[in-house]
Amino acid sequence: MSNLSNRLIRYAELMPCRNAFIDTRSPGSEAKENFTLIGPGVSENPNQHVHIPEPHGFNIGGARQPGGCLNSQHSHETAEVFIVHTGKWRFKWGPTGDDGYIDLKRGDVISLPTQMFRGFENTGSRKSADFLFAILGGDDPGKVTWSPPVFDLAAKYGLVLLEGGRLIDTVAGEAIPKGARRQKPPSDAVMRKLASPSAEKMAQCVASFAGLRPNATSPLAARGVSECAIIGPVASQDGFAPGPITGWWHHGFSLRLLRLTSGAKTAAHVRHEAEVVFVQSGTLEIATPDGAIMLGSGDTFSTPIGLARSFRATASDGCVAYLVRGAESPKAPTFV
Repeated sequence: MSNLSNRLIRYAELMPCRNAFIDTRSPGSEAKENFTLIGPGVSENPNQHVHIPEPHGFNIGGARQPGGCLNSQHSHETAEVFIVHTGKWRFKWGPTGDDGYIDLKRGDVISLPTQMFRGFENTGSRKSADFLFAILGGDDPGKVTWSPPVFDLAAKYGLVLLEGGRLIDTVAGEAIPKGARRQKPPSDAVMRKLASPSAEKMAQCVASFAGLRPNATSPLAARGVSECAIIGPVASQDGFAPGPITGWWHHGFSLRLLRLTSGAKTAAHVRHEAEVVFVQSGTLEIATPDGAIMLGSGDTFSTPIGLARSFRATASDGCVAYLVRGAESPKAPTFV
């Protein structure tokens, strides 16, 4: 049981970093919290807490922001996916966020292409802090490339980013190490490479919760149990067609939605790739030969490869959970 407990991350026990990035003190962004659940993430603060450091082939993180709070325009070198756990959010793209946007609500998913500027804002009530569950591609997702205006605003409030991705807080008395060089804003040539895709292309990057459809041939399908595809770059070995989000960039993982009615359960099975479970709503029991773990809304669990597991909804209103699997074409599970 102790080993399983070490792979469980309770939402109530998440450890935030409030100065993870260069825009921490920029007006409108100062209230955001960043989380690294499964590391190492892309934080520019070496003190960012990592809940589970074990490599999975992808990173899991999160962002929690009150209403009106912004995450500044930036670009990533690997895939970046967000699941709206709570609240209403606007995702904007372009160097200043003016090239386009889309509004998402609870349960919706967006996969943002590599090599483009993106940012996001909690558009809900200022009194509440809402949460985004995030997936980054690769064991090393690289560093963030910030839009030029972010550098100017950060410097005004005492934050300096060094080459290599380390953040220096001059207000807190930190000095730029001898020989270190400040990270320069992206050049004009780089900016041209980070141009925003068309609106038609960006529409292919979103899956609404209401639009997700179960796959009747899913190996997990059973009475009261359904599995829906969300991110599937290619046809999978467990019977799923590509899509609805495929992407023209590399993901390195797939994303599914698992729905269970109250009391419904899957058969015990083994997975051949890393699998991370995030509970959107309800409660979920994960039973293994090493014991059982109970997850509530917002909790995250990393199931070891090769360990038999079964899922059961224990709440009266069932359970909805997202499953991140460490392959673009997951193998069929082995039932035990």
